[in-house]
Amino acid sequence: MEQGFVKVAAVTPDIRVADVNYNTEQICTAIDEAAKNQAKIMVFPELCVTGYTCGDLFTHDTLLKAAREALVKIAKHTMDVDALIFVGLPLAVDGKLYNVAAALNHGAVLGLTTKSFLPNYAEFYEMRQFTPGPERARDIFFEGDVVPFGPQLLFQSTVMEGLIVSAEICEDVWSPIPPSIRAAMEGATIIVNCSASDETIGKDHYRRELIQGQSARLISGYVYANAGEGESTTDVVFGGHNIIAENGTILKESRRFCNGIIYTEFDISRLISERRKNTTFQMANVMELRRIPFYIEKEETELTRIFPSRPFVPEGEKERVKRCEEILMIQAMGLKKRLAHTRAACAVVGISGGLDSTLALLVTAKAFDLLGMEKKNIIAVTMPCYGTTDRTYRNACQLTEKLGATLREVPIGDAVSVHFQDIGHDPDTHDITYENAQARERTQVLMDIANQYGGMVIGTGDLSELALGWATYNGDHMSMYGVNASIPKTLVRHLVKYAADETKDARLKEVLYDVLDTPVSPELLPPKDGKIAQKTEDLVGPYELHDFFLYYMLRFGYEPNKIFRLAKQTFQEEYDEVTILKWLETFCKRFFSQQFKRSCLPDGPKVGTVALSPRGDWRMPSDASVAAWLKNLSFVNL
Repeated sequence: MEQGFVKVAAVTPDIRVADVNYNTEQICTAIDEAAKNQAKIMVFPELCVTGYTCGDLFTHDTLLKAAREALVKIAKHTMDVDALIFVGLPLAVDGKLYNVAAALNHGAVLGLTTKSFLPNYAEFYEMRQFTPGPERARDIFFEGDVVPFGPQLLFQSTVMEGLIVSAEICEDVWSPIPPSIRAAMEGATIIVNCSASDETIGKDHYRRELIQGQSARLISGYVYANAGEGESTTDVVFGGHNIIAENGTILKESRRFCNGIIYTEFDISRLISERRKNTTFQMANVMELRRIPFYIEKEETELTRIFPSRPFVPEGEKERVKRCEEILMIQAMGLKKRLAHTRAACAVVGISGGLDSTLALLVTAKAFDLLGMEKKNIIAVTMPCYGTTDRTYRNACQLTEKLGATLREVPIGDAVSVHFQDIGHDPDTHDITYENAQARERTQVLMDIANQYGGMVIGTGDLSELALGWATYNGDHMSMYGVNASIPKTLVRHLVKYAADETKDARLKEVLYDVLDTPVSPELLPPKDGKIAQKTEDLVGPYELHDFFLYYMLRFGYEPNKIFRLAKQTFQEEYDEVTILKWLETFCKRFFSQQFKRSCLPDGPKVGTVALSPRGDWRMPSDASVAAWLKNLSFVNL
């Protein structure tokens, strides 16, 4: 529960229809097993105390009395269990029979959530025995205690802010207006569903999409526990298809036709962060729902869920190809509109033989194809200087030729030398002035060539560089349209690889693969033995780490110590804790100190959920202090 994580479990126990004693034993055994695995929220299927398929036996006092006694026994069993537990059973109240989910916590029955929507079609005939729950919750007497009874009860943790749980039952989520909508609007961050959904051909796909979509719609965690083997097979079969989803992502899913327990962790702070940013997630004049406190100990949750090391890059090959195609189209369409609107006669791209400028040139070529313009009007400018190597120069020239663009070579060494004389800088002093003078000279060349031919300069800088401020102010920091502005470095690599894989030109493929194999470098320092002497990642840190930090800090607002914890787990085979902490501190410091560069960025297309445009996703004062973020990291124990 530390850092917003809470472990949840969806449980399908073995049962026997109408054998309440047996079912109670199985439920208690499953509770013990889930408790050993540190689950803090446990969800059992609909009517699991008796079995969902009892039919008209539900009208018999013998079964109902046994179910009532069973709930008391199960509640007592939870006395020393540190969890909030939902169990389904039939309950007679005031002469009517209800389908309820009982919430149990440390020996007490905290509340009884009623099923609102009763299916009465096809194989379902629940209205034959049951009554829909009341519109509003009220108190009833249960075994001498006053217990809330009704829909949309909110169970609120007393030790973890934001952990609010609400239950619905099976058909409720299939209805046009599920009860979980109102519950989420009033604060529920976890929705649990005690369900008994039988299996028919293709129903598992619909069920999966339904739960996945509902968790996304509600920006919530959703735990769906389904009835399984043990239910009557007189007319239908139940598969125990359990699903745990978080904000549109399936975190865990059971195999069908196999009873058991699935576990994962919800990130409550992540959900709350998403809701804070989503201004449509609010409702006027909402009815105040019943809030019921529950207690579970606050402790560090052992994480079993996996956090991708490259969160900007889809993991599956098929999805990655689809995403790369879509991203390149977004980039090209943005540039297409800008070129058409400005009536630009040409596009000017500074081409270095590195990843970023390669991607920018590929995007520009695609935009020209969309416009029906001749690619010879793309002016690719190579500007060799003190740090240029033969390898990158050769790749820049061959890439330009293969794409059909016009190559211009403008050596800038003499111009930079004159500039050093003008400002009185010793060219043997390889400091920041030495480097930035080259970057600014390159930008001046590009801008002036664009003026010569009535064109516009296409920016090459990527999202990772913008986050770190790894750009020369008014040098490569500036352009007339930045096509890579929301593409992180780890994704740039995959986009170039996608282009290499897709092309049928063998020579172009070879050049692109060599670009991919070239170390990332601004090439502003003289080479050593003809090879790149200045490797960016040696200076600023590994981009795979920085992209990981960037994603979780900006996308979800994670605290640095939480990011550190996730990074330790994710990169344990690649980096030690000291290295991760070092570069995380660097990231925080640079992200804050370099905001002034991001405050005046050129236009560029937003591609993903993380972007740094000062006109769109990220508005931050340039003089904000990083002190609180560094203090948060000071609590890290190595």
